Amino acid sequence: MSLHRPKLHSNRTISRGPKARRRILVAGGAGFLGSHLCHTLLNDEHVVICMDNFETGRMSNIALLLSDPNFILVRHDIIDPLPDIGPVDEIYNLACAASPPKYQIDPIHTLKTNIWGAINLLELAVSCDAKILQSSTSEVYGDPETSPQSEDYRGCVNTMGPRACYDEGKRAAETLFYDYYQTRGARIRVARIFNTYGPSMCPTDGRVISNFMVQALSGAPLTIYGHGNQTRSFCYVSDMIAGLMALMAAPDSAVGPYNLGNPEEFTIAALAHGILEILGLPPIIHYRDLPQDDPRQRCPDITKANRDLNWAPRISLAEGLNYTMPYFETELRQMKPALIAE
Repeated sequence: MSLHRPKLHSNRTISRGPKARRRILVAGGAGFLGSHLCHTLLNDEHVVICMDNFETGRMSNIALLLSDPNFILVRHDIIDPLPDIGPVDEIYNLACAASPPKYQIDPIHTLKTNIWGAINLLELAVSCDAKILQSSTSEVYGDPETSPQSEDYRGCVNTMGPRACYDEGKRAAETLFYDYYQTRGARIRVARIFNTYGPSMCPTDGRVISNFMVQALSGAPLTIYGHGNQTRSFCYVSDMIAGLMALMAAPDSAVGPYNLGNPEEFTIAALAHGILEILGLPPIIHYRDLPQDDPRQRCPDITKANRDLNWAPRISLAEGLNYTMPYFETELRQMKPALIAE
């Protein structure tokens, strides 16, 4: 499958027009998705409270926001009792490492983030009567036995594998959200996020687009695990942020879960060759053994999100890779050679 190089255009955030100003907590606000969300919410003139423990979040992601009087940074780990931040109108829970190498470093902390962190944020939401959105994941489907995956598919997850701390943690968080909705009247929304990429990704986070971009730009062979026949669906970050905000803005009856992702499916091998083609590089690829529990297929059915939220991604993979490439070129110039992925 070939990826062409489209004509570039500006990818600046576009304001969605005048709205009532809200106080919005973004847990994990210095991370990849969280920082993009903070930028967009501030652009819409809301007051944004960014809460992050900076284990995987990066200060560079939010550096431009620190001087904004509507931006409040709180360094805190959500597994601990929350500090007094005053009333909030909305809460986005994006606080958990999403890349397997990162969340597997301390699997117990990953579980605590997903479970204790969810409880702490849900308690705050109930006390403030705030809307709260849980960033769940396509990983709740595990190594799926059906494709594309719809929200009623219950998944195929190994509860005792190396990815279980994240997969099962997210599944438990969904249960907590549902139980708070049923018993405490929490105003919940649950988004199941599929592979997302774009500027502000950590170059060393171990995710496939980060790995391929850094390897290609540094002149190293691209590393494919397995035969490269496994598939993923890649959603550009601005599309994902639009989906999350559409879900938050939906009526309280739209509790979810909602799949958010790009339904266009690519093999990992096609992604690798597409990136090399864009850069005009020869196809030099190293193959390694597939990690345990790595999903063979991942593709969202977004019928529900399209119907209820009027949402669908707009940016193709070829376009998104071209918007992302300059970011990685800049990051690579600043990286030490020892950090470049092999």
